[in-house]
Amino acid sequence: MKTSDLELANSSRRDFLQQSGAGAGALVLGSFWTAGANAEQSVTKPVDGAAFTPSALIKIAADGSVTLISKQPEIGQGIKTSLPMVIAEELEVNWKDVKIVQGDLNPAYGNQFAGGSLSTPLNYDEFLKLGALARTMLIEAAAQTWKVAAEECYAEKSKVIHKASKRQATYASLVSKAATLPVPDVKTIKLKDPAKYTLIGSRIGGVDNAAIVTGKPLFGIDVKLPGMLYAVYEKCPAFGGKVVSANLEAVKALPGVRDAFIIEGTDNLNGLMPGVAIIAESTWASFSARKQLKVVWDEGKVVNESWDDFSAKAVAASKQAGTINLRKDGDVNAALANAAKTVEASYSYPFISHASIEPQNCTAWYKPEDGSLEMWVPTQNPAAGQAIVTNVLKIPKEKITLHMTRSGGGFGRRLSADYVIEAAAIAMKVKAPVKLTWSREDDMRHDHYRAGGFHFLRGGVDAKGKLSAWHNHFVTFANRVTRDGKSVLQPGSGASLSGDEFPGRWVENCLLEQTPMETGVPMGPWRAPGSNVFAWVFHSFIDELAHAANRDPLEFRLEILGDKDVMQGTGERGQPYNVTRMRNVLKMVAEKSGWGKRKFPRGQGQGIAFHFSHRGYIAEVAEVTVSKDGQLKVDRVVVVTDIGSQIVNMSGAENQVQGSVIDGISTLMFPELDIQRGRIVQGNFGEYGLLRMPDSPTKIDVHFLKSNFPVTGLGEPAFPPLAPAVCNAIFAATGKRVRQLPLSRNDLRWS
Repeated sequence: MKTSDLELANSSRRDFLQQSGAGAGALVLGSFWTAGANAEQSVTKPVDGAAFTPSALIKIAADGSVTLISKQPEIGQGIKTSLPMVIAEELEVNWKDVKIVQGDLNPAYGNQFAGGSLSTPLNYDEFLKLGALARTMLIEAAAQTWKVAAEECYAEKSKVIHKASKRQATYASLVSKAATLPVPDVKTIKLKDPAKYTLIGSRIGGVDNAAIVTGKPLFGIDVKLPGMLYAVYEKCPAFGGKVVSANLEAVKALPGVRDAFIIEGTDNLNGLMPGVAIIAESTWASFSARKQLKVVWDEGKVVNESWDDFSAKAVAASKQAGTINLRKDGDVNAALANAAKTVEASYSYPFISHASIEPQNCTAWYKPEDGSLEMWVPTQNPAAGQAIVTNVLKIPKEKITLHMTRSGGGFGRRLSADYVIEAAAIAMKVKAPVKLTWSREDDMRHDHYRAGGFHFLRGGVDAKGKLSAWHNHFVTFANRVTRDGKSVLQPGSGASLSGDEFPGRWVENCLLEQTPMETGVPMGPWRAPGSNVFAWVFHSFIDELAHAANRDPLEFRLEILGDKDVMQGTGERGQPYNVTRMRNVLKMVAEKSGWGKRKFPRGQGQGIAFHFSHRGYIAEVAEVTVSKDGQLKVDRVVVVTDIGSQIVNMSGAENQVQGSVIDGISTLMFPELDIQRGRIVQGNFGEYGLLRMPDSPTKIDVHFLKSNFPVTGLGEPAFPPLAPAVCNAIFAATGKRVRQLPLSRNDLRWS
């Protein structure tokens, strides 16, 4: 297949390498990562005047243009722009001369997933070194040409300059020479002084922005191949159900339909679900034919599950000891008995969908003549897609080519690969490239959901108003899986509480316990897994205790954190929790928001919250107005973030924080999924509310507090504190506590 056959504004890695070899005098540098290690080996190999490596990330052409491969998936977090900026900074090139090409899945690239806000921390240091290595070799090429010491030269704006004579050489004139040089030991490479950065920390628009706003084909759903067919895949409405029979012959006779067949699938919720595939000449024809499809299902045992039953079971479970003891310090019951004031409350939240704007899709082309499979996928985890195809369909990895397209949203959903294996299984039965497109109903009713949960809390404060006891019984959801030959319950992603979560280990008397309820509802990572709901529960209840103690909520939180400049054990995802960093963002958000300096009238109020999530320290203050008839307006949100020593792209960083705030308000206010008879009731946005423009906050103030710590990501950390900050502000405005999500289930009217 030739590049011209693809009507997709996205070059593959193979195309990049072919184009690299088209012109003589090109310098190509690559960096190899060993999974789980920090070691790297940079290479350059001259071949007929040009240089190629199988994992090339940098190409400087004879005309001076610079091409960088973006190896991470782009799902809207801006990584396709920001990570190349890191290379370009150390490379000392003009950003206008840089072209970014999306890379395919390639094991030589090392990690290639977008999740956990890890793209930046896993690549930042390595990309600095790679850019510096290329710059060093270009300087050496100039020095040898001029017969001077390399130390006498420096690079700037895509050229090398000799300090004494002011002689200049463009990168374009040096690439042929640089391509012949031995690669220096990366340990000898000198990085720039961050104080001299000119690109990192600036505002750079997304490299795909122009294509997006003009409707250019970038996304998986845009892929179009010659002779391509179009597929839909009908699965059982109840999770885990199987096909008994279907009116396949009647469907095959419909206009535009090429084929229809049953796929038996596997028994794994995260594998290939059983269903009926319809293959047609257009998406419209396949969707139309689906309306005529009649399937008899064996709905299985999950058909007995409902949200109301889960809620009743959770209440019953809360009256007994948890089945899993996560933390037990001191004597909670004695502390509560001796407390000056105690508070008891139950918090709950529903299952919700990822609701990406682009529904799941995958284009696959199986070639029986050599047993190879080529796929075009909007994915957060291409290796997972490749692996599931190998495991289920037995196609060797070396026979699978996976092209990453831009994703129209992910939020954790595209870390799963169910839609990938469906497309691959369909493709093996179709003698042509085939695009599988999920409908919005497919996307909502066959998601891997954010798990619902129930928290039953007790807390106490002593006579001095200090937090003296904390008890959280978390009733959560788990799927039954087979592990090491044994059937066990595995809590869903984000549905497992850590014993180190704040404020557990800061309280002398603390009991954290968990009771999982078995379900057949599939669960998966959802933006800031766990943190997205735990922050709301913990910081809402902390606020309850602060008010019970008649304490300022900020002062109360600072007292819990303590004032010792130490690392307090381990925090979320095993990362160290730095108390000083959290105190600093709390103090700064109080300053920037004017915390406690204004007296709000009834119906208006401020709320504060913080959370440590995905290596980021975030504090937020929300200001709200609640009308007497209960209508909420978020007037202002002030956010202070500490995500390390550098903000790579100020424009992208602000966008991520603002997006987190807006997404946080949306998730707080509207979405919920009801489960009845083992199936999701809601199917489209008419039944599943999301934020509209009038409900967006009037103002979002974003502040970055730089600290002397490694750079981290920002796709998730600013999301968790939003909900508790807003709910605490609602209490300040109305005296009403929000203990059930979504907010639409609460009556906020006051008089």
